Amino acid sequence: MAVAAIQMNAIPYDLQGNLEEAKKLIEVAVQKNAKLVVLPELFNTGYRVEDKDVELAETIPGYTINWMEQIAKQHNIYLSTAILEKGDVQGIVYDTAILVGPEGLIGNYRKTHLWNVENIRFAKGDNLPVFKTSIGNIGLQICYEIGFPEGARILALKGADIILYPSAFGKARRYAWDIATRARALENGVFVIASNRTGIEKGETVFGGGSAIIDPFGTVLVYTEEERDVIISEIDLNQVTEQRRTLPYLRDLNKTLFTQELQQIQKSSYE
Repeated sequence: MAVAAIQMNAIPYDLQGNLEEAKKLIEVAVQKNAKLVVLPELFNTGYRVEDKDVELAETIPGYTINWMEQIAKQHNIYLSTAILEKGDVQGIVYDTAILVGPEGLIGNYRKTHLWNVENIRFAKGDNLPVFKTSIGNIGLQICYEIGFPEGARILALKGADIILYPSAFGKARRYAWDIATRARALENGVFVIASNRTGIEKGETVFGGGSAIIDPFGTVLVYTEEERDVIISEIDLNQVTEQRRTLPYLRDLNKTLFTQELQQIQKSSYE
């Protein structure tokens, strides 16, 4: 199975222009037989749009989701990204990852670890779903969460074969991105598809690129430093089983101990 990560710039507030650009790149991936395509975080609105978060946020399903569903159905593919989601309570916005397939909307995941001023912009999610599809079990994380091994570990323990990271990760911390993408794949025996932004917003936020597809052994199958690119790789889910037998981290994890320690930490924080 071929999978793809799209690396692109996005123009703040230009929904139609960003969708048109993304569609061109998706079609490149389709021409190369990709069955799963991942777009960067907030590819449709731009990232530094904090002054219009509420205005730009969409319901799920909504305009961008409908657009994704049409493309997925037309080309018989799976698509994932992260968008601004309008919460049920007025004024509440989430940074939410989406997975759609030929059958329509499969599910979504609200970012639980927020970077810097995202803690002011967004509310936090409260669950870590894994979605069973015809191409494998897929877990979703977003950008900054590449540095939190706990989320990926939980997704792996819940059966994820592939973890997607739609991202708008900064250039200043590319060193963390390059290490963490490989680490999350290796320690959990999963494929990681990490799609990152490029470009500069508000004259100060510089995105790092470096989109990559990584196998369960931590090997970078393909990556890119281009401003605008579509990277493709074949993946074999049998390697998930192979790596988990070779390095049985999931089998040997002392869940009881870690559960007890976490409960103690939580208890201490309230004392």
